[in-house]
This record gives sequence, C-alpha cells and structure tokens, in this order.
Amino acid sequence: MAEIKTLISDSKAARWTALVVVAFTMFAGYYLADVMAPLKGLLENELSWSSSEYGFFTSAYGWFNVFLFFLIIGGIILDKMGVRFTGLGAAAVMVLGTAIKYWAISTSSLDGQMLFGWKAQVMVAALGFAIFGVGVEVAGITVSKVIVKWFKGRELALAMGLQLSIARLGTALALSTSLPVALNFGTVSAPILFCLIMLCIGLIAFFVYTFMDKKLDASIVAKNIGMDVEPEIEFQMKDIWFIIKNKGWWYIAILCVLFYSAVFPFLKYATDLMINKFSVDAYWAGVIPGLLPFGTILLTPIFGTIYDRKGKGATIMIIGSFLITMVHLLFSVPLFNHWIFAIILVLVLGIGFSLVPSAMWPSVPKIIPERQLGTAFALIFWVQNWGLMGVPLLIGWVLDTYCITGTVVTNGVTSTTYDYTIPMMIFTGFGLLAILFGFLLKIEDKKKGYGLQSPNIQKQL
Repeated sequence: MAEIKTLISDSKAARWTALVVVAFTMFAGYYLADVMAPLKGLLENELSWSSSEYGFFTSAYGWFNVFLFFLIIGGIILDKMGVRFTGLGAAAVMVLGTAIKYWAISTSSLDGQMLFGWKAQVMVAALGFAIFGVGVEVAGITVSKVIVKWFKGRELALAMGLQLSIARLGTALALSTSLPVALNFGTVSAPILFCLIMLCIGLIAFFVYTFMDKKLDASIVAKNIGMDVEPEIEFQMKDIWFIIKNKGWWYIAILCVLFYSAVFPFLKYATDLMINKFSVDAYWAGVIPGLLPFGTILLTPIFGTIYDRKGKGATIMIIGSFLITMVHLLFSVPLFNHWIFAIILVLVLGIGFSLVPSAMWPSVPKIIPERQLGTAFALIFWVQNWGLMGVPLLIGWVLDTYCITGTVVTNGVTSTTYDYTIPMMIFTGFGLLAILFGFLLKIEDKKKGYGLQSPNIQKQL
C-alpha cells in the first residue's frame, strides 16, 4: 500500500470549507452578543429598565466565566477532550442561554417581582446572558484551536481574520437590524427570537464540522503510520503554571482586555451615544455603529494576510491601539456633533478594530505550544471577560450617577438624556494603556525571539 503523504488540511478546498462551517456558528453567537445594544432605549421605555439595570444585564456576559472559572474549565476540557466534544457542548449552551434570555424578555409573568435586589426580569435575562456567555466564549477558543489545527504553517492569520470577519458580520447585522426588527414587530423580544433560531442552525453547523474533523484526525494517523513520530504529550494541570509565568502571554492577555474593553462595551452604548450626542433618529441610530464591523469584514483578512506574508505583528497591534485611542478621545470632545463626523470616527475605529485582532490571535501560537493552546486561549478570554463584565457595569453606573442631563419627549414617550463625555474618556484611558502593553510585548518579543515580527507562512520543504 502506498504511503499517504498528505493531510486533508493540505487541500485548500477542505480547510477553507471547514473554516466557513465553524465560522457560521460564531456568526450566530456574535449576533446574539450584541443584539440588545441598539435596544437600550426600548428597554427603558417598554420595560422600564434604567441605565444601571442595562449595565448590570450586559455585565452578566462574564459572570460565570470570571467568578466560576467556567471559561478556564472549558479550555482544559478542550485540550483534554478535543474540539468536537467541546464545540458541540458550547453551541448547545449558547442555545440554552438564549432561550432563557428570550423567555425573560418576552414573558409578563415576572412583572413586579424582585430577585436578589433586582427586577426579576432583569435578573433572569442576565442569567440567560451569563449562560450564553459561557457557550460563546468556549466556542470562540474552540474555533481558534480548530483554525490552528487546519492552518498552522499556512494562512493562519488570514484564516483567523476571515473567521473574525464572518463573526463580526453578526455584530454588524445585530447593531443595524435589531432596533428596526423590534419596532416593526412591536416588541423588544423579536430580535432575540431571531437569534435563537440562528443559534440552533449554528449548532447544526458545528455538528456537520465534527465529521470533517474526524477525517482530518484519520488522515493524520494514516500519514504517521510507519514513521518515527514522537507521541504528543497530553495536557497536564501543571501546564497552566507554564502559561501564566510566561511574560509574553501576559502582555497579550492584558492588551486583549484593554483593547476589547475599549470596543465591545462601547458598542453596547454606541447607539445611545448617537442619539444623545449626534441627535440621530432612534430608528437609524444603530446603523452608524453597525458600520464598524462591516469595515472589519474586509480589513481584518487584509491585515492578517500582511502579517502572514510580511510579519510585524507587534507593530500592527500598537498601530491599532493608537487608532482606537484617538477615536475615543475625539468622541469625548464636546465639538463636531454632526452625524457625518460620527460616521468618520466609527470607520477609523473599524480600522483599529481590524488591526489588533488580525495580529493578536495568530501571535498566541508563537508563544504557547499547540497542546496548551486551548487553555492559553481560555485564560486570555478569562482575563478579557473581566473587562467585558466590569466595564459595561461601570459605564451604566457613571451614566446614571454623573451624566444625566434631562429628559425628552418623543412621540409621547419620555426618555432620559445623557452626556457621554466621561464614558468616552474612560474608553480613551483603556486605549492608552493598550498602546503601552503593545510596546512591552514588542520588547519582550525582541528578548525571547518569539517571531511576532516575522511572517506566519512557512516555506514548504
């Protein structure tokens, strides 16, 4: 029998098909993650939520991941059980959390009740969002490891960039369509039901991927038959210590939490910012922040290709952090209140939002061995979740405490108005710190020789 020389992943068609299949699951997850962002005003008017309650609900995304370490546990499970088991479980958890969230928002049975000091509706919706947060974050690290498995030594940054682009298409559609869908159907729960249906399809998509993954594993075994290949060392708990004592890993993790804290929590409030600062009609206010992910859909793969072929990963992260810092600084200035200025700033923010992830995620495999990648990604996501949990809560509290400017009546409905100067200065601070850690990462790379400034594509022998 002729010896098998190639893997299924050597086929461009096979590896890109695998990417598209798993990316759809993340597309559905990202849609749900941001579907409530444009609905802040409706939640206040239709369900009588306050900014603090909205911030509390939004912060729930990271509850279980941060305090119960579910994300880290998920990373360990990923390294021990593999991508098929972990990915299917994560997708199922996303569906469960979304179902709970939809029920809480759509039912009237919780009206007038309190739970742990909060409105029962807010608390149950937050619980559903927290469960969903576990699923989508574990799905994210699983998909990252899937991509490394299929693309290592090939177009790794491009593949990760395309996956992010497809996922952020979900964010873009959520920001731009959520409010119109809610208004057209006459209920704030309608977009969540749409998300629930998409996530069920995403679960099916990952189930389809498991068959592709089995074929890849079989081809790896077949290729190694008769060859002197050292057995892969299984993940051990002591590997966590190996990861967390790595200074380069910490610089990436801290850069990650600072960068994403300056972007994702901003998107949760961006629609309200457009209404309050730029006087954009509520029906269209979500369209402007929705432009940000649309820009990244094209740019992230382009910047990923640059990293694959030319390198300069640390430099790319620094430039991206600088751009988001300048955008938030200009948003905080009480000038240029025209909606065209808002569009320009969001587009520039989209460039920064494309630069950093296009280099950050493909850099992790250069620092951490592949057998520890699941846990390494999980620990980074755990650090990131502190920001995704705490920053929305902080911004909601700041808005209610320091930023209320009055009320306005629109179509007979009274709404609270806010000054967003202080929140935008907070986001600016995160950006400045991200720049600092970008430089520290570049210095560490020069010391240790990780190759963050080198191309990803290896010359095939």
